[in-house]
Amino acid sequence: MTEQQHVSMTRAAYDTVAESYADLVRHELDGRHLELGLLATFADRVAGGEVLEVGCGSGRITEHLHGLGVDVTGIDLSPNMIEVARREHPHLRFGVGSMDALDAGDSSVAGIVAWYSIIHTPPAQLPQVFAELHRALAPNGSLLLAFQSGNECVRLEHVYGHSVSYDAYRLDPDVVAGMLVEADFEVDVRVHRAPMGFEPTPQAYLMARKRTS
Repeated sequence: MTEQQHVSMTRAAYDTVAESYADLVRHELDGRHLELGLLATFADRVAGGEVLEVGCGSGRITEHLHGLGVDVTGIDLSPNMIEVARREHPHLRFGVGSMDALDAGDSSVAGIVAWYSIIHTPPAQLPQVFAELHRALAPNGSLLLAFQSGNECVRLEHVYGHSVSYDAYRLDPDVVAGMLVEADFEVDVRVHRAPMGFEPTPQAYLMARKRTS
């Protein structure tokens, strides 16, 4: 099967920026009390179960969840990102993989985190991604999404000090929540905040559970 263009572009971009990205985002959670609270709430929900972080990048969220007692594995499209994650967090599990084709059995994980990782998938293809996340989650399993709020596609050509070419989608939280409901999730937490610092857009966070029937 031929790989979709957005997947190839995203992998190539993050392979290029892996080292710089890790340096720039290493302390991004510092002082972000809202985000820390959401991650703590998610950790409480999945206590005792296995969790996947899809699109884990250099592993900073994976490490934070581990510190909260979560049994977590990070996966990412980019082999270079996974190399960085394994070097910086050698006590954790990481692997190369895609969130639209998880190496996980049906109903096998208690939780999935996609922290700014759905933003490189064209919105029309998100229902297939959410169907795959739903497949892997156990009944009543928890999903946490973070993404930039808006309604546009931005072509990124110079980020983290490198020339690249890939797309980022700013997404309407109501539209994403509707997709989750269609995928048989119950969305029970919605957070929308104003931009902070150098952020160009508001930020959105959704937490949902896989329906049990």
